[in-house]
Amino acid sequence: MKADPIRRAVIAGLGTAGAAALVGFGWQMLKPPPPATALRGADLERGHRLRQGGFPPPSVTEETAIVIAGGGIAGLAAGWTLAEAGFRNFRLLELEDRVGGNSRSGRNAVSAYPLGAHYLPIPNREAGAVRHLLRRAGALTGEAEGAPVYDPYQLCGDLQERLLWRGRWQEGLIPRTGLTARDQADFEAFHAAMEAFKARVGADGRPAFATPVAYSSRDADLLALDRIGFGDWLRAQGWGSPVLHAYLRYCTRDDYGCEPGQVSAWAGIHYFAGRRGWAAGADGDNVLTWPEGNDRLARFMAAAFPASIRSGRIVHRVARDGDSVLVDSFDAAAGRTVRTRAAAAILAMPHFVAERVAPGLVPRSTSLSYAPWLVANVTVDRLPGGRGAPLAWDNVSATGESLGYVVATHQSEARPAGTVLSWYMPLSREDPTAARRRLLETDEAAWRRLVLDDLLAMNPELDGAVREIELWRWGHAMVRPTPGTVWTEAPRIAAAEPPLYLAHSDLSGLSLFEEAHYHGTRAAEAAMTRLGHAHGTLL
Repeated sequence: MKADPIRRAVIAGLGTAGAAALVGFGWQMLKPPPPATALRGADLERGHRLRQGGFPPPSVTEETAIVIAGGGIAGLAAGWTLAEAGFRNFRLLELEDRVGGNSRSGRNAVSAYPLGAHYLPIPNREAGAVRHLLRRAGALTGEAEGAPVYDPYQLCGDLQERLLWRGRWQEGLIPRTGLTARDQADFEAFHAAMEAFKARVGADGRPAFATPVAYSSRDADLLALDRIGFGDWLRAQGWGSPVLHAYLRYCTRDDYGCEPGQVSAWAGIHYFAGRRGWAAGADGDNVLTWPEGNDRLARFMAAAFPASIRSGRIVHRVARDGDSVLVDSFDAAAGRTVRTRAAAAILAMPHFVAERVAPGLVPRSTSLSYAPWLVANVTVDRLPGGRGAPLAWDNVSATGESLGYVVATHQSEARPAGTVLSWYMPLSREDPTAARRRLLETDEAAWRRLVLDDLLAMNPELDGAVREIELWRWGHAMVRPTPGTVWTEAPRIAAAEPPLYLAHSDLSGLSLFEEAHYHGTRAAEAAMTRLGHAHGTLL
């Protein structure tokens, strides 16, 4: 960050010797101290321990009917589905000390705040299982004229989004001023095409683009879109507006952690056409959000079966033993390996982990890759301002490399003086392996400076108001929907031989709450069917 003008003037007036003295002894009395910073993330030691191996042989054996390996949204959805059906004889093993995966949250004296996933779009008609969860969680409160009604206090309030464009904040994320005729024509053509895709029903009677993906049409021309890049597809349409491309770059980085040229055209279109929220009134286009983000739903699901959760367990071996499954997990607190014998096992973990712990039982992937992210939760003692549109829930700069920030206290009825700003940046410009290396090797001070520079470029009035920065590194935050992932690679790796079941958003090629929830629910229902436990179906 460059020295501010007042500091430069003072040092220049003192001369060389006086400036040195001021910098060396007294400047800290004039300048607020740097904000406290903490650098955290997924447990690297445990994750790398899994990669290195060398675990002791099992010294304890336990038995259960179903074991769930992984406590992210997919694993929690599986456990919650079992509990909803009255099935209680199961264990959920989670590597971290807390369940939730990339939906976990933090909290300080000011507010709760997300460490990753922070909102859920209003579900589509086809997403019945998600609506069932939201009804149980109190977010969906009833019906009006045959459509769902959502709790207004859990819907994102006004203003939802604003964009810093040419020095002024404006409502919405699409620039409204200074557009050329070409820009306007390309935006209009693009939005018309997305509306057509959104309305299209395939020859098989399915929506062209659905959420969850499993309900999407299999029309050949639609599936072909997954084999080409989104950037190439845009150029083939003749849409060359740099303003349009900048906006679409924000969109693909926001949902996928990828540049437009890195994702398939199917995934790029799905961002727009796959969201057809079904709700009463005008709420179908809104999102559900909470101070702690999607951890609200993760904790709700976990609360249905607390006695079944075993955290701090590194699952490192899964094997068949006749009709049973053996799951070996290292208990980090006790320093021993526990063997869990089960009639069925649900591997609710990233696919690159599943294929490591269950070699020969899980199809190996040849092309899945994962996007690394940096998330910063910045505690400030006054709210951001700026010229133009007022503070929104989601605040984005048209020129910044980050995705901007969301305001943790946006849902509060009475706005507090201070808040927590949840700031996001996918490391999408470089190869994921190189980006992960940079994520790990860059020190705390450098990341803090990057976050502060970006935040103060958007809101210079926050200079001196930043009190704390919690940095959170996600090395494998989400699967990248590169060409061929959604409709070729993901279906190929999704099948395992019962009594082993796979459940993760990887199996859709899109790291979305709805996809993880779908696969967890599907796996739990399949396992109960195999074991002869009567249950309804949410899918």
